[in-house]
Amino acid sequence: MKHFFIMLPLLLISLSFHVPTSHSAGGWKPIENITDPHVQEIGNYAVSEHNRQSGDNLEFLGVMSGEKQVVAGTNYRLVLEASDEEGNVASYQAVVYERVWEGYRELNSFNHV
Repeated sequence: MKHFFIMLPLLLISLSFHVPTSHSAGGWKPIENITDPHVQEIGNYAVSEHNRQSGDNLEFLGVMSGEKQVVAGTNYRLVLEASDEEGNVASYQAVVYERVWEGYRELNSFNHV
């Protein structure tokens, strides 16, 4: 019985530190506010980095939808629109990995959809 009175407060304390499921690492979660300036900045980075790597000259128009995945940082999977030099608009899916506390970003994929 003596151990119960010692363990009960420890159990209650540990339960109070539960991490909510919506912030847990793992699966992809929809980005609720795609107009958030940070999300738009990541979309613009994806187009700029794609241009740098490929020699294309696309112009970022905006993020249309997206999901994010919390890992040791954050993966962003965005559907964005960009126009080419002739003004043709197309949709692309980009995956960007970011560790915001280090100022680190990496374009992992950029594909026409």
